[in-house]
Order: sequence, then structure tokens, then C-alpha cells
Amino acid sequence: MKTLQTWVAIALLVTESTAGDILISRTMKRIGDLQELRRQAGICRVVVRVLSHGTFLLGIGCMSLAFFTLLTALSWADVSLVGPAAASLTFLTDALAARIFLKERVDRRRWAAAVFVAAGVALLAS
Repeated sequence: MKTLQTWVAIALLVTESTAGDILISRTMKRIGDLQELRRQAGICRVVVRVLSHGTFLLGIGCMSLAFFTLLTALSWADVSLVGPAAASLTFLTDALAARIFLKERVDRRRWAAAVFVAAGVALLAS
């Protein structure tokens, strides 16, 4: 039962972390170049502009949930399993979500790297 709980927590952690990454990335792409905005309007305007986007705040919320899910998973299993599994699977789902939701071009090297990292973690987990 503990193993199932651990893998459910890892899956939840990966989902929340990926959602946070995608939401924050989408927000930053909409805002544009922060250096240019800072030069034009100052640092206070940059902070207000970033914090006024609902997708940014939602992304921060997802990342917060991912952190607390990580803490829960670490209370159930060893860090030598949870850390690499969550990191590698997040790397894989980030590439997939970037392709689907952000319409980014993900090249073959990045796909290969994601698959190799996930396969390495699968070997560690078994």
C-alpha cells in the first residue's frame, strides 16, 4: 500500500509541477522582455505587471502544491526514489506540455535526453 501511495504522490507532484511551469512560462511570454520593461517603467512596474496576471498566481499555487506533495512523498519513501523520479518525470512532462500547450519546438535531442533520464530512474526504482 505504501508503494502505491508513493507513486500516486509522485504522479501528483509531477502534474502540479508541470502545470506550474507551463502557467508561469505562459505568463512570462505574454509579459515580454523584463529587462526592457524595467528600463522603460522601473522595477515596481515589472513586479506589478507580473503579479497582476492570474496565470502567474495560479502557477505559483501549483508550484506550492507540488512542494507540499513532495514533502508528503518524502515522508513515505526515500529521497533516493522520490527525488530522481519526480525530477525525471517532470522533465519528460515539461517537454510534452511545452509542445502541446506552448507550441514550442522540442528537438530530438531533448526528447532523447528526457527518455534516457526517465529510463535511468526506472532502473533505480526497480
